[in-house]
Amino acid sequence: MAKEKKQKAIAPKLGKKDWQFLTDYINNASPVGFEHSGQALWLDYLKPYVDTHFTDPYGTAVGVINPEHPFKVVIEAHADEISWFVNYITEQGFIYLKRNGGVDHQIAPAMRVWIHGKKGPVKAVFGWPAIHTRHIPDQKEPTPRVDNLFLDCGARSKKEVEALGIHVGAVVTYQDGFDELANDYLIGRAFDNRIGGFMIAQVARLLKEHKKKLPFGLYIVNAVQEEIGLRGAEMIARRIKPDVAIITDVTHDTQTPFINKNIEGDTSCGKGPALTYGPAVQNKLLQFIQDVAAKQKIEVQLRATSRSTGTDTDSFAYANDGCPSALISIPLRYMHTTVEMLHRSDIESTIELMYQSLLALSPSTNLSYFSK
Repeated sequence: MAKEKKQKAIAPKLGKKDWQFLTDYINNASPVGFEHSGQALWLDYLKPYVDTHFTDPYGTAVGVINPEHPFKVVIEAHADEISWFVNYITEQGFIYLKRNGGVDHQIAPAMRVWIHGKKGPVKAVFGWPAIHTRHIPDQKEPTPRVDNLFLDCGARSKKEVEALGIHVGAVVTYQDGFDELANDYLIGRAFDNRIGGFMIAQVARLLKEHKKKLPFGLYIVNAVQEEIGLRGAEMIARRIKPDVAIITDVTHDTQTPFINKNIEGDTSCGKGPALTYGPAVQNKLLQFIQDVAAKQKIEVQLRATSRSTGTDTDSFAYANDGCPSALISIPLRYMHTTVEMLHRSDIESTIELMYQSLLALSPSTNLSYFSK
């Protein structure tokens, strides 16, 4: 009964406009180092719900509520998606690539892509030999590798490729976009971690629409360049110097084949956000969020990490003089593919948990490491 009541309380808060924003945001290309268009979409949606906003020199976007308050709280996601770089163009017009972030080369053959050149996006495909032609005597059947994958954009020469505005360093993204499956599952590329950007924007919207007054400055941060080493978060953490940071990202749903729960833990789509234990996660802040979840009857899952979280949590935790930081993750299937999958109820629960945590937080909240 508690779960049913929770769903009734949350679901009406997300309207058609909000889901349309998510669709547009997921379908828009926002590759590592080239996040501008996605950030513009995100800021346009966020601006009505914040007092002010700014961007840093590399494109991290920030909306601020109560900008004059000395106590600063951050809620954060990252905006960049994995992609490819054009690395070499053959005289015959075939295009070889380098990774831009942790893109999975095994899914590439026969995929459709956009090459973002100087004259605008160009359609292309990952070419791959037909099965009839791959039987080379005394050799194993070829398998996809970064060094043997190539793009075909319909050009017959290097000159024709360049005439389309394609150049070494042009970034390449997959064409696949947002869609819905049965039983409230959603799929798309770059849910890692544009779903986080969507959720923190919803938190700002709820605060505005419910006329909540926070006793601190709130910085809604959509950081760039997470996929290549948490670089955007590293820069913006030094600039804002927050007192508390709550990070949201994705984590693995471990229920599918090929995943060892002994290593990856036991998390599942549809069972709520996952809270992380690990050295970068401040224990008092984590317990505070767990207490909020229990009080609000928000179902959560638990996971553990060794050493680093591998998310922007690490950059905020260890920035400046140290910042109490916590990680709220949403379970995701098929990470770093074009069919990343998550469950609608987890989106709603994660938004609610962040929202309620902010309402319960104040500068006087005891987050001292040694306090009981």
